[in-house]
Amino acid sequence: MEFAFTEEQEMIRDTTAAFLAEVSDSAAVRRAMDTEQGYEPELWNRICSEMYWQAIHVPEAYGGMGLGYVELVAMMEQMGRSLLCAPFLSTVCLAGNALRVAGSESQQAHWLAQLCQGTVTATLAFNGGSSRWDAESITATWRREGDGYLLNGDYRYVIDGHTADLLIVAARAEGATGAEGVSLFLLPATTDGVSRQWLPTMDQARKQAAVQLKNVSLPADAVMGEPGQAWKSLSTVIDLASIALAAEQVGGCQQLLDMTVAYTSERVQFNRTIASYQAVKHKAADMMLKVEVARSAIYYAACVAQEALEGGPLSAELSEAASVAKSYCSDAYFAVAGDALQLFGGVGFTWEYDVHLYLKRAKSSEHLLGNGVFHRERLACMLLDEGGDS
Repeated sequence: MEFAFTEEQEMIRDTTAAFLAEVSDSAAVRRAMDTEQGYEPELWNRICSEMYWQAIHVPEAYGGMGLGYVELVAMMEQMGRSLLCAPFLSTVCLAGNALRVAGSESQQAHWLAQLCQGTVTATLAFNGGSSRWDAESITATWRREGDGYLLNGDYRYVIDGHTADLLIVAARAEGATGAEGVSLFLLPATTDGVSRQWLPTMDQARKQAAVQLKNVSLPADAVMGEPGQAWKSLSTVIDLASIALAAEQVGGCQQLLDMTVAYTSERVQFNRTIASYQAVKHKAADMMLKVEVARSAIYYAACVAQEALEGGPLSAELSEAASVAKSYCSDAYFAVAGDALQLFGGVGFTWEYDVHLYLKRAKSSEHLLGNGVFHRERLACMLLDEGGDS
């Protein structure tokens, strides 16, 4: 496993950073925050047509670039630095991965091609409102009706759920519990019986929605994979998305560190910059340590994710790597944001400075797809299971 960037990967990272510095500055983020949609369609069109990021890790057979998960993670890190407001996490890291992992050949050919063309945005909905992010969180139900399926239920925390053109939803067979009976369905957002509501949240730079299904009728070809056997695939999709989200958290950590060092190097108190005080240096050093450890976690997890997508020998380690990365990066991001707020002092609380935007993102992304407590508990259960197997 190679842990150094190739020249191509460095170019992708640098190009991403340069483009985002141009289009996703503080003013652009604040403009997008003020809209219910949560992003500027013109910017998303540029990302799709000029940069082709939405196709980064889609196989070439479906119109994608055919690159790996390390490249995707490198881009997500830069997006986290700039707080990019775009339906990238939902379309690429959630729905796109779901299509890659669970979609049939025909489903991938149809929908991945449209995602790569930039004509469709998509998202994944599975949590019915639980603080957990496992199979128990799925509360929507399905049942057979003729040659098709009938779905009912509610979903919360659906990223870009009020604007996405395609919803990939998880539901369980009526009467099923746990991981049993879970199925994934392709659901165009305009389908009869689908209602969506934007939910104002603390993190205004990432929009969430509630989705309700009421007697939604779907054809037989809407189901992804074998009916009732989708939890393993969905679990893999959640792991892949968790790694991408953790990369975004690392980008936010790095930006907070850079902002804090720059500010403390300019702020003068008692005739010297506050960065020259030992206590401030120690705090900044602690922040840097958290950032570097978090970065190591995400790039190891990215390598494991790529092996998993290719069906390699490390596919069994995906859940472990994802939980390690998400738990550490969630804790590190919020800790670094809190330290930055303290080192900025009183102005850190004001609207004019961007620290509060990263603090809000740190808290919202901490809980999205499971916080540190959830993932450490998950790791403990995995270790117990391994011990029992041995």
